Amino acid sequence: QVQLVESGGGLVQPGGSLRLSCAASRSISSFNAMSWYRQAPGKQRELVATLGMGGNTHYANSVKGRFTLSRDNAKNTIYLQMNSLKPEDTAVYLCSAALEMVNYWGQGTQVTVSS
Repeated sequence: QVQLVESGGGLVQPGGSLRLSCAASRSISSFNAMSWYRQAPGKQRELVATLGMGGNTHYANSVKGRFTLSRDNAKNTIYLQMNSLKPEDTAVYLCSAALEMVNYWGQGTQVTVSS
């Protein structure tokens, strides 16, 4: 069983920054990929960014240039650095890990961008 725990969300003003963390219960190098999704009220879940364990990254166009993925293998944790936040970034952010054809999910962390 894989457990993912997100943290780092909160309330921030437009233009501000937050760093989200996703801690896994096993070595993150064992996963095929880890991703961040977000879901705003009344909207479909949206893929924000993906980190392949080979080091490749993919970002949604809406966050490219503002969000950055990183990893700390020793802590079994990935991070999502979010800069220049906009009100439209407001959502619950969820971490996902792909392992052997199964996607595991965390509970999510709320990010609210508002003045």
